[in-house]
Amino acid sequence: MVSENSSLSSKRSPATTPKFCNSFTTRIFADVAGDITIVVDGESFLLHKFPLMTLSGKIRKMVADAKVSTVSSLELLNFPGGHQTFELAMKFCYGMNFEITTFNVTRLRCAAEYLEMTEEYKDQNLISRTESYLKDIVFQDLQKSVEVLSTCEMLPPLVEQIEIPRRCVESIAMNACKEQLASGLSRLECDGESRELKEDCVIAWWVEDLSVLRIDFFQRVICAMGRMGVRSESIMASLMHYAQSSLKGIGKSQFLNPSRANSSPTTMELDQRTIVETLVSLMPADKNSSIPLTFMFGMLKMAIILGAAIPCRLELERRISLRLETVLLDDLLIPSLQSGDSLFDVDTVHRLLENFLQRIEEEEADDYGYDSDGFGSTSSHGSLLKVGQLIDAYLAEIATDPYLSMQKFVGLIEILPEYARVIDDGLYRAVDIYLKAHPALTEQECKKICKFIDCQKLSQEACNHAAQNDRLPLQMVVQVLYCEQLRLKNAVSGSSGDGLLSQRISSGIPSAAMSPRDNYASLRRENRELKLEISRMRVRLSELEKEQMFMKHGMIDKAGNGRTFLTSLSKGIGRIGIFSSQGGRKCQKSSRKSRASEGKTGRSRKYSVS
Repeated sequence: MVSENSSLSSKRSPATTPKFCNSFTTRIFADVAGDITIVVDGESFLLHKFPLMTLSGKIRKMVADAKVSTVSSLELLNFPGGHQTFELAMKFCYGMNFEITTFNVTRLRCAAEYLEMTEEYKDQNLISRTESYLKDIVFQDLQKSVEVLSTCEMLPPLVEQIEIPRRCVESIAMNACKEQLASGLSRLECDGESRELKEDCVIAWWVEDLSVLRIDFFQRVICAMGRMGVRSESIMASLMHYAQSSLKGIGKSQFLNPSRANSSPTTMELDQRTIVETLVSLMPADKNSSIPLTFMFGMLKMAIILGAAIPCRLELERRISLRLETVLLDDLLIPSLQSGDSLFDVDTVHRLLENFLQRIEEEEADDYGYDSDGFGSTSSHGSLLKVGQLIDAYLAEIATDPYLSMQKFVGLIEILPEYARVIDDGLYRAVDIYLKAHPALTEQECKKICKFIDCQKLSQEACNHAAQNDRLPLQMVVQVLYCEQLRLKNAVSGSSGDGLLSQRISSGIPSAAMSPRDNYASLRRENRELKLEISRMRVRLSELEKEQMFMKHGMIDKAGNGRTFLTSLSKGIGRIGIFSSQGGRKCQKSSRKSRASEGKTGRSRKYSVS
């Protein structure tokens, strides 16, 4: 047997029926028995030398290089496409008709290259025929190019040498650009509603086709599309569809059994990890590209579950932090897979906050400058206030976790600057829930948590509740009562807190002896104080307007009964106190019996812990 490298075997194969015996071959070779046996992947083919040597340069060389004059057997090793493709190639040599399709053209092209079926031996040989099909049929259509590219996955490196994958990738990207241009022209002729429908249809059909590709081919296609100018929205739609189709059902076993996360990953999990890391690297870098936050949070959860590389997770966290002010609370509730740890992944949220605050500082550094006449951008401060409210809601949500350590809880509180909260009602509610869920905390630990609450930034309702809350340290209760006394005194005297504001302003005036950098930092702090004080004054003004409204209604309703002005004022203030009760007007902590009765008098659910 003569193999691919022309090795010789004197053993003759037993006579078998030729593989090809239709009317055409029977008529021409009726009197000629098969004179050569070719073995491919263990399958033997009894054939004739003449038609094979006429079209195949490889078989001609193998027969010529044989050390014996009569070669009866050859073996073709590592034949691309296996014996089924070899059978099609032999049909071509014998002149038998068969159909070239998108599913066999790649294998036939590789087989023709392997057998050296070039124009040197015959015009319109198999290489020429398959190349014509690729150029005229496949590369002119996006869907056919995707089908052919998907068939390259199981073929040997020879397919890369003849550059079929590269040409398919370029064809897909080019046809996608043509579709984009055609859809853009058609949208100009449509109204608003039909334009959206047509755009969705144009994007949907080829996005769905790309999801059948292996991740390395998909990556090459997306990169080529980006180079050729395909819209980032279309690329993002492709990434989302690919993720949805290839990452289904991930994480259920880990959530149901956290110990599974510590075991060795399976082959499927390793493949899915590669998919996640690749999709993240392919996300458009354009800042104007709107990537849905739900998708990025979903990818972040997948990256955590599958143990993706650190750069992959950090990139997702960086992208999310750029729009943290628009994040929903449910998105932040990422389950933790570490056994014995808290139920939620607090560390990830902490890193998101760090990235967000770093962005805010960079924006403020760009807005502030020695040549600037303003005090910085108000958009960054507005974003910071929204994130402050979001984090307070997140703290209240995770506070019930019995495994949440005080260090992580306090870490989320103290990372936000003081000017991130106009009022501390949300922070007070979260702290109150945490104190109730962790009754084993010592007095010192309670003080450490409660020191972050500014009693001057609590609303009237929150102050009424805090004054009767026996979970709070006594020192904080005294501070709340003192602030309430100052607030009532200012309300009676008509003061609006201008003295405190002027005192803060005077304390922040830069000194002539300070360096320019210190003056710049002082101006930044002063600007923040001004913005915060203005926000507080707006809240106080709203409360005073409510009090005035209640007083007017009280005076009108009770004018016939001889009610005095002070009585109306007292009743108006009492209506504002959502947390107030019959025993809540006393400046002392109530007993457990009085707190039980407060539930019947309508304490607000916003701050109470049931």
